Amino acid sequence: MSSIKPLQQPSSDALAQRIQVQTVECAMGDFSALARGKLVAAADFVAAGGCKLPTVLLGMGVTGGSPPEVFGTVLPKAYGDMHLVPDLQTLTPRPGRPGEATVLCEPSGGWYSAHYGRQVDAAELSPRAALRQVLSAYAEQGLQARVAPELELFLLQRDESAEGVRLSAPRARPGAPGRESACEQYSLERSTQFEPYFDELYAACAQWGIPLAGHLHEAAFSQFEVNFHPGAPLAQADAVFRFKRLAREIAARHGFLASFAAKPFTDQPGIGMHWHFSLQDSAALARGDWPHVFAEPGGASTPALSHFIAGLQAHVPGAMALLAPYDMAFDRIVMSDSSPTHADWAEDDRHVAFRIPASSPAARRVENRLPGGDVNPYLAVALTLAFGLAGLRAGQPARTGRDDAMRLPRSLPAALDALAGSAAARQWLGDPMVDLFIALKRHEHQERQALADPRGQWDLRHLIELA
Repeated sequence: MSSIKPLQQPSSDALAQRIQVQTVECAMGDFSALARGKLVAAADFVAAGGCKLPTVLLGMGVTGGSPPEVFGTVLPKAYGDMHLVPDLQTLTPRPGRPGEATVLCEPSGGWYSAHYGRQVDAAELSPRAALRQVLSAYAEQGLQARVAPELELFLLQRDESAEGVRLSAPRARPGAPGRESACEQYSLERSTQFEPYFDELYAACAQWGIPLAGHLHEAAFSQFEVNFHPGAPLAQADAVFRFKRLAREIAARHGFLASFAAKPFTDQPGIGMHWHFSLQDSAALARGDWPHVFAEPGGASTPALSHFIAGLQAHVPGAMALLAPYDMAFDRIVMSDSSPTHADWAEDDRHVAFRIPASSPAARRVENRLPGGDVNPYLAVALTLAFGLAGLRAGQPARTGRDDAMRLPRSLPAALDALAGSAAARQWLGDPMVDLFIALKRHEHQERQALADPRGQWDLRHLIELA
């Protein structure tokens, strides 16, 4: 694959026609899928075609700072500026902020890297830009994808004292009676107590075009699941990125935390971000013929479904660090509760990595159950589609059963070693993105390991609100 290309900068005329507010928030997602950016006056935004921020943001983790070992080979040591290029398709008013809009941006701007012997562009370090490149490859194959996420979250109260950090279920509102003391799975009564929170969340999502389909109390203590209607891959990854931010911001206004950390409680199920993928033939769709790639009209699954899964089986083990980006994320896998440990597949089985849900032929799809709630949504979608496309091109059938060859890495260091040697991940994401991700995650791992109580001092302090 060629280097990831920057987003095309809109003209000043296009910007001026769209910007009818006083201020614009330029938002960019980093590897942690945290919204980083800048609020600028509308006139300055139009004049600059976005805004500028220092490249140091590309190498920041959940603990902040700019660790020296993360810089040098990929990022410029001078911390020069990069340009945030807005995608006007994502421009929308900010809920509750009259006169203010927000827009998703991608970084652009180059520097010379002696390590790679060439110019590196900031776009090569953008997960959103990587997903756009994968979708271009699908378009060249005459294919388009539809995806639908299921996203779990905990609603929590975090208390800090001299004894450490403690997590508990929150009160639904100040003065509300009772807190959840044990898992109330699928409880409508407990969900009803949080209606003010979810009402505000749904309203904000509607304003941002986030296609929520419903929610429920999930299978862990104080855990909820939110479902999305299917949609185009880039728009859906944008929706999950924005949803996590809204869920956290609105929870803070209600006096508690919304957390997407993968495994805060060792005795409870973890947090997943499951993605459903289906494919359509673009030409057949335009003609009005049967477009669905994974099933025949009569109901039988096509060989393409098996080929897509075979691509995932072949390449996902080497990229698990991107789907489980923290030590806590591997607690979700090792302390498994319907969290897959192998790159296996089955029909309607929630213990496997790649599930084929019971469905009509038109809704035949693959569910990737590996990502946790702490995963960057752009990378989760990009990798699944990229490896699936590799499988379609190779034309090999998926392996059945469960053997050592399909076993997934069991720790972050092992997963990072596998990622370093993954030709497929480097092909689709490029060396700069893979190398920077590995350097950042190794730094976070070492920082965590230096503590006597890493789950308490590092995980619960940094991941509960930021993962």
